[in-house]
Amino acid sequence: MDVPIWAWAATIAVIVSMLLADLFVFHRNAHEVSMREAAATSAVWISLGLSFAGVIAWAWGATAAGEYLAGYLIEKSLSVDNIFVFALLLSYFAVPKENQHRVLFWGVLGALVFRAIFIAAGATLLETFSWTSYVFGAFLVLTGVKMVRHDGGEVHPDRNPVLRALRRLVPLTNEYHGQRFFVKDGVRRLATPMLAVLVAIETTDVLFAVDSIPAIFAVTDEPFLVFTSNAFAILGLRALYFLLAGMMSRFVYLKLGLAAVLVFVGVKMLVSGVFHLPVWASLLVIASVLATSVVASLRATQAPVEMA
Repeated sequence: MDVPIWAWAATIAVIVSMLLADLFVFHRNAHEVSMREAAATSAVWISLGLSFAGVIAWAWGATAAGEYLAGYLIEKSLSVDNIFVFALLLSYFAVPKENQHRVLFWGVLGALVFRAIFIAAGATLLETFSWTSYVFGAFLVLTGVKMVRHDGGEVHPDRNPVLRALRRLVPLTNEYHGQRFFVKDGVRRLATPMLAVLVAIETTDVLFAVDSIPAIFAVTDEPFLVFTSNAFAILGLRALYFLLAGMMSRFVYLKLGLAAVLVFVGVKMLVSGVFHLPVWASLLVIASVLATSVVASLRATQAPVEMA
């Protein structure tokens, strides 16, 4: 798959334009995001992500489009697990609801930058050392097993070394000042709790990227597909947060489904030298596992019907 420089430039320009429009047009004024707004915005982001598969199919064929969709589905499903952690972090720091979109916006922007770095590093490792794929595979299997055993019900920002360093090096205020990350107190510039929240979100997302990037490399080794599937999945993370954060407790089997996906793609990488699973088969397995875990979760947590 030969991706020209202009295709990279055009794609990044589109992504940046959408981010700027989201920040300066649709959310220029701080406000609490309603469920209706979150649903509409989520539908738009998901439509854009799926539509890009059509662009890839037109330019590079159905196989490339299938690899993109598999990567998009993996990242989108893993981002749901991110949402649960983000909800705990925003609750821990007591972020006002009208300010949550702004801090998540900058968190997503930082996530795109860090993931671009991880993708470049991962692609270089895979190209230079072919055995790296087996390391990624083993890591994903172990991560999937660990995910099953870990309930993930708590977050501990006070143990975050980056956040602790920030608090030592940068003076922080105790109160929020709207959506501002810094305020002036006389001649001093002080950071607000919004900056602490952003640091906590960014460092948490870096840990999630350690799982998701190798997982996508299991379905495609093309950096353009890995980056775009990540980018379009992450772009809708904010809207998805406001849509699902209040009902995360219902997805009781989602973590089990995500763990199964990680183990599946990990094993796929481990046996890639002797057995190659078609892209459509990988996509079918991933979609089936996730759909089953979501449906089973919703059925298990639905309110009982009272008989008259």
